[in-house]
Amino acid sequence: MQHQSIPAFLNAKAGSADDAKASLEKSGAFDVRVVPPEKLKSEIEAEVKKGTKRILVAGGDGSIATAASVLAGTGVELAVLPGGTLNHFAKDNGIPTEHTDALAVATGNATRKVDVGYVGDRLFLNTSSIGAYVTFVRVRERFEKLFGYRIATALAFIRIMTRLRPVRVEVEVDGRSNTYRSPIVFVGIGQRELKMPSLGSRVENGERGLQLIVVSGSSAARVLALAFAAVARGTKSVSRTPDMDSFMVDKFTIELRHASAGVAVDGEIVAMETPLEYRIARDSLAVVVPEAPQKQDIKG
Repeated sequence: MQHQSIPAFLNAKAGSADDAKASLEKSGAFDVRVVPPEKLKSEIEAEVKKGTKRILVAGGDGSIATAASVLAGTGVELAVLPGGTLNHFAKDNGIPTEHTDALAVATGNATRKVDVGYVGDRLFLNTSSIGAYVTFVRVRERFEKLFGYRIATALAFIRIMTRLRPVRVEVEVDGRSNTYRSPIVFVGIGQRELKMPSLGSRVENGERGLQLIVVSGSSAARVLALAFAAVARGTKSVSRTPDMDSFMVDKFTIELRHASAGVAVDGEIVAMETPLEYRIARDSLAVVVPEAPQKQDIKG
């Protein structure tokens, strides 16, 4: 792609940092910087001010979202070396998870402009939610200190199934307000599947916008089907789709009874003041993606 080295940022505390660093250094096409997570944003901001045209970020969806919050709207290209547990953003954009293949993409010429979402001034690349999934993440993080990710996930699932509580949610879409008692509200960038077993997965070549899904049922098993399929994409054993309302919109507002709320943003929990203002920014982020396969002429 370019003769000068591409700045490559690694989260120093990421479990995959050592492997990513070795792969980047072996490639020889990157200027590798290992930075603590609290300095990742400022380091990328400094690089953008230098006039850099492309940067790479190695890590999971959280690290990539941090970079995107700086790069969105600037025209600076974001290359990705996937290093998280789920790697939703990389998969949605066809970026390989194997290091050699991902770095070949990162040095290539193909880019794509993608939509990003905002809740307040917080950017997200894939999903956001309030309610049961927020509780699930908090419980899982506590269990992860004692067990591995998979066991912690299962234990957290069991814990919140027994303590599920719907909350009063007022959703304003296109000037019209609807009030729900809902245990989970889910927001995804781009059109989402609304049927099991692929509930919550992004629809290929689907409608653009924010997919807002409000669960109106109170059955723990049915509600958590959405919590896991839509946000974590991990529950394929559930055969029924929860009762829910769904909207495709560019912006909307969520009112809650409390002045602040825990909000899941690409799997991370942040405290935000209410009301929650959601919006989409179209074609805001330039992402380095695999080259489109060339069509071959078929001769008879």
